[in-house]
Amino acid sequence: MPYVINADLPQSVQWNLPEHAQDIYREAFNHAFVAHAGDPRQEEAAHRIAWAAVKRSYLKLAGKWVGRADRGRAP
Repeated sequence: MPYVINADLPQSVQWNLPEHAQDIYREAFNHAFVAHAGDPRQEEAAHRIAWAAVKRSYLKLAGKWVGRADRGRAP
């Protein structure tokens, strides 16, 4: 089931990821969901691909997701 807005994402995604990372997740999920149509594990594959997309731009440090470009900057 594709997600129209970030508020439609699973709560675990909403609670843990910053807004921009949620955008990345949503867009990657939706694209992968369509690309894997007919696959019995379509939704599972789409979630895995979405997390991989987030991890290309974000890193989890001390329990918080931060942009890779922001690493090392003062809060």
